[in-house]
Amino acid sequence: MTELEKMKNGLIYDPCDEEIMSLQKPAQMRLWEFNRLSPEQSGEKQEYMRNAFVECGDNCYIETPLNANWGGAHLHLGNNVYANFNLTLVDDADIFIGDNVMIGTNVTIVTANHPLNPEQRRKGLQYNKPVWIEENVWISSGVIICAGVHIGRNSVIAAGSVVTRDIPENVMAMGTPCRPYSAIDQSR
Repeated sequence: MTELEKMKNGLIYDPCDEEIMSLQKPAQMRLWEFNRLSPEQSGEKQEYMRNAFVECGDNCYIETPLNANWGGAHLHLGNNVYANFNLTLVDDADIFIGDNVMIGTNVTIVTANHPLNPEQRRKGLQYNKPVWIEENVWISSGVIICAGVHIGRNSVIAAGSVVTRDIPENVMAMGTPCRPYSAIDQSR
C-alpha cells in the first residue's frame, strides 16, 4: 500500500512522501494565489472555491486569509457557508461543513493526528480522521476542532472552545474541553 493510500484510509503514513508532496505543493500554490485576490475579485474567489474544494455549494464566502495545507482539496461545503478571517484547515482528511454554517475569526479545524508512539512521532508519521459539522452550526471565534469530531446540527460552539469529542445537535457547547452547556432556546 502506498503512503497516499494509507493517508486516504486513515492509517499511519509519512506525510513527506514524494507522491503526497507532489500533489500537495500545487494545491498550496493555488491557495497562495487565492489569498492575494483583492476584495473586488469575488468572482475569482468563487471560481477558486469551486475548483479547489471537493464540493462548494451556492452562496459560500471565505474571508482571506485562508490557511490550509491541502488548499481545501478535502473540503466539502454546503450552501450558505460563511467563514470569517483566518480560518485554518489542517485538511489532510475530509472536512464536511453543512448548509448555513457560520465560522468566526481564527477558527482551526484539524484532521491530522500524530501517534502516541515516540518512535513513530520522531519519524514524522501521522494519521487522519475526518471532521463533520452539520447544518445551521455557529462556530464562534478562536475555536479549535480536533480530528474525528462530529458537531450536530443547530449547535453553537462558544468562543475559545477546544472541541475534542462529538457535540450533539441543538446545544450550546463551550469550554476546554468543549462540552454541552445547555439546550438551544429556539425562541432566541
